[in-house]
Amino acid sequence: MEERAWRIAGGAALLDGALRRADLALAEGLVAEAAPDARLLDARGLLVLPGLVDIHGDAHERSLQPRPGIGFPVDLALRDTATQLLGCGITTAYLGVTLSWEPGLRSLETWRLLMAALDAARPGLAPDLRVHLRFEADNLDALDDALADIAAGRVHLLGFNDHTPSIVRKLGSEKEVAKYAGRAGMAPAEFRVLAERVAARRGEVPAARERLAAAARAAGLPMLSHDDASLEDRAHYRGHGARICEFPMAEAVAADARVHGEAVVMGAPNVVRGGSHLGWASAAPLAERGLVTVLASDYHWPALLEAPFAMARRGRMDLAAAWALVSANPAAAAGLGDRGALRPGLRGDVVVVDPAGPSVVAVFSAGRLAQLTAAGAARLG
Repeated sequence: MEERAWRIAGGAALLDGALRRADLALAEGLVAEAAPDARLLDARGLLVLPGLVDIHGDAHERSLQPRPGIGFPVDLALRDTATQLLGCGITTAYLGVTLSWEPGLRSLETWRLLMAALDAARPGLAPDLRVHLRFEADNLDALDDALADIAAGRVHLLGFNDHTPSIVRKLGSEKEVAKYAGRAGMAPAEFRVLAERVAARRGEVPAARERLAAAARAAGLPMLSHDDASLEDRAHYRGHGARICEFPMAEAVAADARVHGEAVVMGAPNVVRGGSHLGWASAAPLAERGLVTVLASDYHWPALLEAPFAMARRGRMDLAAAWALVSANPAAAAGLGDRGALRPGLRGDVVVVDPAGPSVVAVFSAGRLAQLTAAGAARLG
């Protein structure tokens, strides 16, 4: 990373909602009116765009556990994660960290290790790594840790997950149980016993959920609900203060959230692939109708850069409007008023993109050059 003033010259910059040829200055970590004695990056023929803001990405799990039961040190996984994020133009990443009752990858032990590793690693990492706590509703034994970490400022976004009922319904399937057991590092029979024991405490979930919501409200954290299947689900979580609707399972749920002025999140992979891999709603047409306002990388970081270009190719939304889905809108939903646009005084998060790919040429994070390809290096002045 290189800290100095920069002038990104001659590119098509996204300014005030439109792409136009303009120079962009970065100084003291911010977008600036001008930058005397700045180093030059020649951006002619390239796009100069606000850095991507990823409100939910859990691809870091593959750096932690690339195969079921095969784990790697958390500090190594975070370094790998940061490198991948920058390569995809993501300057602000909410790591979707699932805190579940399952042992292994999503366990309380892994959560603790990851929180400690993030505390240690952040000063040396270029992207702004934040924590999207995906708290599994039935994980009652981890509630005190979650509450303490919210109070300590280690959590930046609270998501309400409720996957246990669907897991329990699949306990009769050898294939499904093997998948969950492999991720947890358990024998299938052991996993069944554990899941049934956890489900037996279901009556304690509402009180625990209210404690989490109260802690998030006290800390000023944005909250979201995940996989809302019905209007009743959305109303329930809205009552707790969750003003972001993530991955609604029906169009009516997304429409209801928008009527209430709430952000609606769907996956960028859904857009890139042309539909949901689970057979749910298709994100692109909903975004074109204003029912989806934010795209997230979900399980595949490269999709976040590709998705706005895929939206533009559909011909119903230009690139400037589509880019808001992956930068300005997620920043606003997460309460980050200091980024998501290229305006003087805002954080100097910039991605320089070759539209022919599209591919990342250079990334600036908080005004520092954080990523540069060989093609980008040839453009330095």
